[in-house]
Amino acid sequence: MLNLENIGIEFAGRWLIRNAGYRFNEGKITGLIGRNGAGKSSLLRVIAGQNLPSEGFVHRGKDDKLAYFHQDLLSFETEVSIFEMARSAFATLLEHKHRLEDIFVAIENGSQDLDLWDEMAHLQAEWDAMEGDKIDARTYEILAGLGFKDSEVHQPYKTFSGGWRMRVLLAKMLLEQPDVLLLDEPTNHLDLPSIQWLENYLESYPGVCIIVSHDRFFLDRMVDVILEISNAKVNEYAGNYSFYLEAKAERSDLQQRSYENQQKYIADQQRFIDRFKAKASKATQAQSKLKQLEKLDLVDAPEKEDFSLSFSFKVKTPSGREVIKLDIADKSFGPKRVLRESAAVIERGDKIALIGANGLGKSTLLRMVGGNEPFEGDRKEGHNVALGFFAQHQLEALNLKNNVLQEIAYIGTDKTEVELRTVLGCFMFSGDEVEKKVQVLSGGEKSRVALAKVLISEANFLLLDEPTNHLDIPSIQILMKALQNYQGTYIVISHDRHFLSCVANKIWYIEDRQLKEYPGTYHEYEEMQSRKAENERLRFDEEKQKQKEQKKAKVEEKKPKVEEKPPVSFEEQKQRKNRLRKMEKEQEDIEADIERMEKEKKTLLNTLLDTSVAANFSKIAEVQKKIDHLTLQIAKTTEKWEQIVAEVEEMQKIL
Repeated sequence: MLNLENIGIEFAGRWLIRNAGYRFNEGKITGLIGRNGAGKSSLLRVIAGQNLPSEGFVHRGKDDKLAYFHQDLLSFETEVSIFEMARSAFATLLEHKHRLEDIFVAIENGSQDLDLWDEMAHLQAEWDAMEGDKIDARTYEILAGLGFKDSEVHQPYKTFSGGWRMRVLLAKMLLEQPDVLLLDEPTNHLDLPSIQWLENYLESYPGVCIIVSHDRFFLDRMVDVILEISNAKVNEYAGNYSFYLEAKAERSDLQQRSYENQQKYIADQQRFIDRFKAKASKATQAQSKLKQLEKLDLVDAPEKEDFSLSFSFKVKTPSGREVIKLDIADKSFGPKRVLRESAAVIERGDKIALIGANGLGKSTLLRMVGGNEPFEGDRKEGHNVALGFFAQHQLEALNLKNNVLQEIAYIGTDKTEVELRTVLGCFMFSGDEVEKKVQVLSGGEKSRVALAKVLISEANFLLLDEPTNHLDIPSIQILMKALQNYQGTYIVISHDRHFLSCVANKIWYIEDRQLKEYPGTYHEYEEMQSRKAENERLRFDEEKQKQKEQKKAKVEEKKPKVEEKPPVSFEEQKQRKNRLRKMEKEQEDIEADIERMEKEKKTLLNTLLDTSVAANFSKIAEVQKKIDHLTLQIAKTTEKWEQIVAEVEEMQKIL
């Protein structure tokens, strides 16, 4: 159970959220959206109990477990392996296991403490109920789903990069199986296979799940409800993100008309008041209208979300027809081979999406295309190529002494300050934020500055490594439209499937350490991969069926040929049927005996858990003797039953 009651969140003298009430339903996934700074993460922190609301209450079940996944977790450090880190989700259960081991040792050493027997029974029952013997298997399964190889799971947590650490912490939270799961940008550090695995995992999640994400495809696939924070209100839309866009447009139109009608009404009333407030004959009526206006429940103007571009990413000089030609013989890091025997030609106007799981060499290949990574082979750059490169390492090239506006002005020297501010507004820097020094910016803010610099550089060939990672949905929309209108050539690495579907006309992927190309959109590529997987499944099934039939044929060949027997007489057939009926009756009687004895054994086993019995060693011995006797009888009777079953089956074949 999770309810919000009149929640208000105030920050720096401004209400982010006011009078918000909502009841979250178990088994439903809620998408929490809103412009950058609207209060999404603030609301998650209030729900998680990390911050108190400025007003109102959060009601949660007394025994409900909550897990909160967010980017600030990166500050956590530990020497333990990632396997132990993830498995710590079962800390309480593992404590039970260690306690059970201590009790077993004490009893083996002759302890007569009756309380130990009672504690052992309860701990063992809880261990079995929670399937404690499956802890390791579940941990390996979750880590594998999130992209970890078997060879990596026992390496120290501290040796992994920030993105991989986030995966470990996400794995731990999923293993905890919380009643309330809060996920703030969970796909930021996941590759496509891991995102798809997470989607499959969350589809059957039984508790309350709230997701903040800028990944439209992920929201469309996963969420049942959208909660939008807008104008300090929390508005509900009962559907996925695509449904929200349609419903929001309709709601905004209705709100706009209501706002305009109310503004017209207020203006009309105000004109009457201004005209007649000084006249004695109309003063009372004017005063009455003034009081009505003061009591009026004002309709807010709908929040404007303008995704249209007010600037364009220009190409100063077009490149030649052939931009880059690659002939890769080999690319390795020590014994690890990344690429081999691959060739590619990038032509002017190509809009290439480079996709695949992390660790396959996408960023390495992008640096090779850019001429920043040595390899065995040849790279030929075409005529008049002007390169712009965006990647995380580009952040180091920012001048920390500049403010944000000065930093991009260094590149966009021919643009006015208004144009530069417009560009920065698209990348979530507005008002006085453009005056902030680069050195005080967060990693995400620096990333957005570096991206803005690349996109206004007037380069005709762009290399973009995860450009959407620190952008909200409206900013991604702006970037997407800018790239669609861009007259140059680019290669982009991204795990945002909606973004890729809108910006790419070719797909590059690495398979078996070779660069492969698909000449179509991302949507068409996915359909191709689905058909390929389906064909492989059908071939596998056909091969399996073929092997099964061949095996059956070999068995039939080895069977001794049965000589034809003379027909059985009517009298003998009758005797066989009578004998079969007797054997079937005997089989039923034996089954009833086995069932009776198993029930009796179960009753005796439950007796051992009774505290009055556990305190009496002679009684325990007596009950245990009966259990042993029944176990032997059940085994003997089961053996007899198996013989009868075999005989009945043979008799049925004959008949």
